Amino acid sequence: MIALAALKNWHITGLDVKTAFLYGEPDEELYMEQPWGFKVKGQEGKVLHLKHAIYGLKQAALAWWKALDKSMGELGFTCLHSDSGLFVNKDQSIIIIVYIDDVLFLGADKKKLLKIKELFMKQWECRDLGDAQEFLHMRIRCKDSKIYLDQSAYLQKVIEHFNLQNVKPAPTPLPEGYQPSPAKENASATLRSKYQQVIGSLLYIMLGMQPDIAFVVTKLLQFASNPTEEHLGKALYICRYLLGTPDYALVYDGPGNGCLLAYADSDWASDPNIRKSTSGYVVKLAGAIFSWNTHVQKTVALSFTEAEYMSLSDSSRQLVWVRNLFSKLGIELAPIPLFEDNQGSIFIASNPVQEKCSKHIDLHYHYIRDVV
Repeated sequence: MIALAALKNWHITGLDVKTAFLYGEPDEELYMEQPWGFKVKGQEGKVLHLKHAIYGLKQAALAWWKALDKSMGELGFTCLHSDSGLFVNKDQSIIIIVYIDDVLFLGADKKKLLKIKELFMKQWECRDLGDAQEFLHMRIRCKDSKIYLDQSAYLQKVIEHFNLQNVKPAPTPLPEGYQPSPAKENASATLRSKYQQVIGSLLYIMLGMQPDIAFVVTKLLQFASNPTEEHLGKALYICRYLLGTPDYALVYDGPGNGCLLAYADSDWASDPNIRKSTSGYVVKLAGAIFSWNTHVQKTVALSFTEAEYMSLSDSSRQLVWVRNLFSKLGIELAPIPLFEDNQGSIFIASNPVQEKCSKHIDLHYHYIRDVV
């Protein structure tokens, strides 16, 4: 949506819903013990009947979403089936993004946008954030028809938390040729806890807006249950790389490049421990990546072509979702170019033929043929 905002020159404004989960009404009949320190004298054995959801309740998020969906319907907005966190009005002129209690309003007509925002704030107790400058720890900067996204503030907190302010920055996310291997002994609780903290912080940064560390974070994430000191050292090495790239940002340039395209690739049998390949894809709009993923393939690929073919299929499913999402926003797309550098996989995807080298490939990967 940020990429679209750059492409269409939309205004972006935000707010924060205070104590959002307390607005939800659970469908079930729920009771809770009286909180410690607030028990009614002489009636300590009684329980409380919940009329609203509370934080910590498993159903709280769903109850809040149902209350929100009903409220949005009253404002003339409907939820998209492609993404339940997006709401759009009938003429598709305003899009509202809701992530738990963080809300963004996007649209070309600023006056209309602020009016809808005002009506929203009358239904819930909110904190007006004005023109959006931050969303989910991502800093939003608009300059010369470009939108810059970065996580410099959150990254600085991570660096300070692990006391890495004075270390030497690393030139790459991991040393060249490094291949992690499983631990031979069980890790201590202290080591496991610290490793999971580092990896968890890196995972949040990677998912937010750092595709350049996606491969290495996913690689080290496989050892989160039983890490070694070497694994921890390499996780901190990624932090050192980020220390040297604090100003990296995703730059969405609407007037500069409005093309929507994708790239798919794989690293055949790259894991020496299990011999499984790694798939990856990126999707670009307005000159920058807005969707990316890297993961270990579920089965062992017997050839480079098979590994690339499986990566193509995984990428195509994401593009189908993108197409469905855009169509619900009233944006009709031409066929999306998906770039692939392996001629064998391109041939198998484009020609529904059965060959000796491909007949063993799982049927669900042939989905790519339907969407070509």
